[in-house]
Amino acid sequence: MLAKFKQQKLLSAALLIFTLSIGILIGTLVNTAVLAQKGQAPAPDATPLVIPSPAQLSTAFSQLAKQLEPSVVNITSSYGTREQEQTQRRPRQRPGPPEEEEDPLGMDFFRRFFGSPFGDIPQRPFRRSSAGSGFIVDKNGYILTNLHVVDEADRIRVRFNNDTKDYDAKLIGSDPELDVGVIKIDADRSLTPAKIGNSDGTQVGDWVIAIGSPFGLEATVTAGIISAKGREVGDQQHQLQRFLQTDAAINPGNSGGPLLNLKGEVIGINTAIATETGTYNGVGFALPVNMAVNAYNQIIKTGKVTRGGIGITFRKGAPAELLKAYGATQGVFVDGVNKGGPADKAGIKPEDVIVSIEGKPVQDGDDLVSRVSATPVGNVLNVSVLRNGKKMDFQVTVGERAEIFAETFGGRRGQPESTRSETTEALFGFWYRTLRQGERERLGYEDRDGVLVTRVDPNSFAEDIGMARNDIITDINRQPVTSAEDVKRLQATLKAGQPVAFRIMRPAPSRTGRVNWQPLFLAGTLPDKQ
Repeated sequence: MLAKFKQQKLLSAALLIFTLSIGILIGTLVNTAVLAQKGQAPAPDATPLVIPSPAQLSTAFSQLAKQLEPSVVNITSSYGTREQEQTQRRPRQRPGPPEEEEDPLGMDFFRRFFGSPFGDIPQRPFRRSSAGSGFIVDKNGYILTNLHVVDEADRIRVRFNNDTKDYDAKLIGSDPELDVGVIKIDADRSLTPAKIGNSDGTQVGDWVIAIGSPFGLEATVTAGIISAKGREVGDQQHQLQRFLQTDAAINPGNSGGPLLNLKGEVIGINTAIATETGTYNGVGFALPVNMAVNAYNQIIKTGKVTRGGIGITFRKGAPAELLKAYGATQGVFVDGVNKGGPADKAGIKPEDVIVSIEGKPVQDGDDLVSRVSATPVGNVLNVSVLRNGKKMDFQVTVGERAEIFAETFGGRRGQPESTRSETTEALFGFWYRTLRQGERERLGYEDRDGVLVTRVDPNSFAEDIGMARNDIITDINRQPVTSAEDVKRLQATLKAGQPVAFRIMRPAPSRTGRVNWQPLFLAGTLPDKQ
């Protein structure tokens, strides 16, 4: 009996041990499966991401600013009275366009930096200065800037950062169509030219920095990117302008300053802004430096910029249906031909479609203007047109664009060449001519005769005593002046060291709307040399 009990006890123990072993084995298998599942990657074909070292953009910007600072200058241009400048030197400003005017952007899109955003408010006449920027391009003192910064200024002064000295500059030449001006200073210091880049290699999204003197704050640096290329925001007088668009903050006073890539190379000249307020709204425009360099090289060689033209007119953005109706899929539809111009002499007629030049297809009007304007004057171009569905070839001798379209591109802004040629330089450092009857009526100056001041030379006796362009001189040393001959006669009687007094008339605003001419007396001692 006892043996049977022991046998049952051993059997129970063995069964218990077997059961526990099975449980342990199952637990081990389950645990192993779970661990194996945990160790398996959920995306075995994915590559882990790696965090790179921080980009040192801030360091790059500071290095560029330090590198370019000696090359960027502040430019101050002095003019005549404020009233004269408002009517002669800048476009009409207004708080907003009238309802009947087409202004799809709701702004004066191509408002230049020197304009006031508050409209044409009458101001008491006084000598006015405007500020801009520029950059050294030659160690001998040559500076690139915008023409509108220095155009027709009575005096141009240049100042370097951290320097209180002003250097007088002279205008070497300009390109009104691109708004490029070249000025020169004679400095008593070593000059560091900026490094010129290649704007053709610039891409949308590239980092850029702008350096200039916004609101007269010298050596201001802002950063952004190129947000677009090839922007056309000009008018008929600026057909060749194709701007780089940037969101680097630029403001009044940045005009003429450089736009740089991260290599420290100049790729553009800051020129204009799109704004409703006259200040930065996030969109600025810089002239590509390649275009500016071409103009600069012509200016330093010949003193002017010459471009080719063939003497046709066309409508920009003509509908494709117009070309198709005349049997073309691409090209330029000729609206008109200048009588006696190169195209007219060659036989091209209105309603022709220019389809190729020198065998290369012409895509559109911009393509045509770009290629013809880059052709030297006097060269002959093989121009192919479609006329009544038939292709015809003409040999066109390229003429000078400014002569063919004299009303649009000829001469400088603000004063006709014929007017300048009729002026005479005085001993005192100003240019003058007899006031004409038509001018007296236009100016509202009908009381008496006088001599009109057409220009005041920088650093002259006339500038020192406060004389300004468009002043009317009525007396010199109490002697009446009624004509240019009177000025010549009176200046012949004067010697160095003698006092000279001028009675001039200068306009002042009035509530009646009529010009209120007020007398002003200027005087000084005539120096040894003028």
